[in-house]
Amino acid sequence: MQRNTSFDGKSRTFSRNIYGTTKGQIRLRVLTRDLDEWLPAASRPLRILDAGGGFGPVSQRLAGEGHSVVLCDLSAEMLDEAREQVQEKGLSEQFDFIHGPIQSLLPADIGQFDLIFCHAVLEWVEDQAGLLAGLNDLLRSDGHLSLMYYNRDALLYHSLVKGNFDYVNANLVKKRRQKLTPGWPCRPQQVDDWLSELGFVITGRSGVRVFHDYMSNVHGPFPTEEEVIAMELAHSRTEPFMHLGRYMHVFAHKHAPPGLTPGGI
Repeated sequence: MQRNTSFDGKSRTFSRNIYGTTKGQIRLRVLTRDLDEWLPAASRPLRILDAGGGFGPVSQRLAGEGHSVVLCDLSAEMLDEAREQVQEKGLSEQFDFIHGPIQSLLPADIGQFDLIFCHAVLEWVEDQAGLLAGLNDLLRSDGHLSLMYYNRDALLYHSLVKGNFDYVNANLVKKRRQKLTPGWPCRPQQVDDWLSELGFVITGRSGVRVFHDYMSNVHGPFPTEEEVIAMELAHSRTEPFMHLGRYMHVFAHKHAPPGLTPGGI
């Protein structure tokens, strides 16, 4: 049986604690910058799947550019929030909503997509390889996958510098599950291997919150939110800081099989 995590009952807390904070703004700014730079110029409106997209903060922006979006989420509360925001922005014609697990989506039912977002979802799913395989089936040849996931390596490093050795010795498993702490943080090398096995080529990579979560005992005036975001953007693709990001964002291209002429974005 698949184990997924729904945010029903926690949607407002999630929205406030994530997107209403500096760390949430860092996430959105990194994703926006990356997509602006990495997404190939489109010769036609794209068909986008926002898989586990919550209220769709990233896909709403692309819908505003004329692209069509299917937003799927396990949380009915998140989808209600998405519908309200989409309606307020006059984007209702650009959106379709599906309430349910991503694993239930089949190409025979909803077709394939030019671009798939899967942001901060993988770490909430037990069968991560299976989820990626399902997304691969939903992505057309020559399409692109924007995948952001919780970085287990950064979680380990953060625990070490904080001196939480009991947590490290417990293999990063808490005695009591925290409501907003992902159950299955991801090792970047493992994710890269899964993507490679599916035929993806990673064309872009950024760290998300490469230093923000490690800041403590700041001397002098604490920097403003905009200063922190600017510095995060400046270091998000720089070695070795990129790999310290609390999240990793990878942009992957699904190559068309030999002999198949891709439609092109």
